[in-house]
Amino acid sequence: MSPLADFTTLKVGGPAAELLEPTTPDELVAAARRVWDGGGAWLVLGGGSNVVLADSGFDGSVIRVRTRGIEQLATDADGRTHLRVQAGEPWDDLVAYAVAHGLAGIEALSGIPGSSGAAPIQNIGAYGQEIASALVAVDFIDAVTGDREWLSADELGLAYRTSQLKAGRRGLVVAIELALEKTDALSAPIAYPQLAGALGVELGARLPLADVRAAVLALRASKGMLLNPDDPDSVSVGSFFTNPIVSDGFARGLPTDAPRWPVSLDGADDSTMDDASAVDRTVKLSAAWLIEHSGITRGFRLPGSRIAVSSKHTLAIVNTGGGTAAEVGELARYIQTRVLTGFGVILQPEPILVGVEV
Repeated sequence: MSPLADFTTLKVGGPAAELLEPTTPDELVAAARRVWDGGGAWLVLGGGSNVVLADSGFDGSVIRVRTRGIEQLATDADGRTHLRVQAGEPWDDLVAYAVAHGLAGIEALSGIPGSSGAAPIQNIGAYGQEIASALVAVDFIDAVTGDREWLSADELGLAYRTSQLKAGRRGLVVAIELALEKTDALSAPIAYPQLAGALGVELGARLPLADVRAAVLALRASKGMLLNPDDPDSVSVGSFFTNPIVSDGFARGLPTDAPRWPVSLDGADDSTMDDASAVDRTVKLSAAWLIEHSGITRGFRLPGSRIAVSSKHTLAIVNTGGGTAAEVGELARYIQTRVLTGFGVILQPEPILVGVEV
């Protein structure tokens, strides 16, 4: 049996007791129900870009989703074009499709690795966009009841890098449905300062979709966050830690140069809050800033370890060759300890950890 490391971007993980690789929706549904009826341990694996698997492997059934397909549906009353996308469709292939067809709403999510079915689970986001803003519903099979139904985006509890599907609702995403704007090949308003700077425009500007996608891909590549066989810094799960959300009062005790952004109660960025609401306000901190200012430098590694901090971005942990999941956990815990000691903040891992302690 091949090690699961072969199917993950971090290249760690031992073999599974059983590996299933359905390629059609019917095969996917049948495989899931058979595994659940058996009562054993199970795991769904998409693109393998947001998971750290134990070196000992997985003592159960792994369903590796390989279904593909993008179907363009009717335009709704608001003029948005709906797409139905199979869970195994690579996410960036979907973004490329949308850009090529002049559909706006996910262009800033270019270059994110992984599968389309996994995107709502994590509520993926980058450069001022989240899938939450475009998601209509998911075709979902509940592992407890065996029922298959379309769950609306409102039912998923989408928040900053999480959802009910990540927080404990067990099951499998068969397909997703998105609603995107037909905007004469212009992007949604640019909502992230770094992206606006790279494009040389003000926030709120709308540019050709292809230009925005190219700028996002370039930014991701500069941080080692774009899968590239020629870039050793891309052998990672992307951002390893989420940006902490803390109370405004706690944030005021940090150094004045520590980046912070006001957020609303659901965790979304909200720059409209004023000082009058500060008593109830939460703010998002920069995990990368906290790591760097705790003394962890780019390229840092523990003695003898083959797992290191990316040489391009301190928020990524990379496998320099032959590294193990145990080494990943060791480095992640060390980083957490340094940040906790220096700033009193506990960093939370972003990837799903299977048999790995962080």
